[in-house]
Amino acid sequence: MANPKIKSGLPAPKRPVATAGRKPSVRSVYSKAEIEEIFRRFSIQRPEPKGELEHVNPFTLVVAVALSAQATDIGVNKATRALFAAADTPQKMLDLGEERIRDYIRTIGLYRNKAKNVVALSAKLISDFDGEVPQTREELMTLPGVGRKTANVVLSMAFGQSTMAVDTHIFRIGNRIRLAPGKTPDEVEQRLMKVIPDRYLYHAHHWLILHGRYVCKARRPECEHCIIADLCRAPEKSCDIPAPLVPLPPQIVGE
Repeated sequence: MANPKIKSGLPAPKRPVATAGRKPSVRSVYSKAEIEEIFRRFSIQRPEPKGELEHVNPFTLVVAVALSAQATDIGVNKATRALFAAADTPQKMLDLGEERIRDYIRTIGLYRNKAKNVVALSAKLISDFDGEVPQTREELMTLPGVGRKTANVVLSMAFGQSTMAVDTHIFRIGNRIRLAPGKTPDEVEQRLMKVIPDRYLYHAHHWLILHGRYVCKARRPECEHCIIADLCRAPEKSCDIPAPLVPLPPQIVGE
């Protein structure tokens, strides 16, 4: 005999409580074969993608990424070229001092608070890590001005770890094309880490950022220039014909 329906006057059964720390369930609108093809095309278009923030070592990378919050990479690079020429270690940055750091980065948004963070993180690196940039996310996130996104960028670019730093571009693409929808950057990060094939994971962060920066733009996605237009499930896409799949010229960072 079928179970009787619950009467409207009775409370509904409670949903199971999610286990703390459990990754969100992933039910992608793309098949595994389609996701494989998306990242295969990205790998052909940009075989060796690079981050566009200039740096000379892990320390300057941490500083550059921290400075890039609410700023463009181009703007950060213009400000940090002279800064890093003067101070490329935590001790040199401390010796420079907050006021002079402000002078170097005053063209960057929120430069006063960022200068304080640069001094504070330099001091913490010296006091807690012998002047070396730590290689774990948890330790990196103890540095002033360093959040999860910054830590993931440093782990990837400085130490070769496969991470997914969800910035505004990746958050937009994850939701827009429904590859890894989520209400928060952490949700998008976890879903992308789950659905992206392992062999593409190391470069996937840069592929998605560059795709969002130059093709799948915030105001109007340039679908006519998109190499995955035929696969894309974005409701607002304007083209179903993919752009020619050809390697792009090598990136020249810093120009």
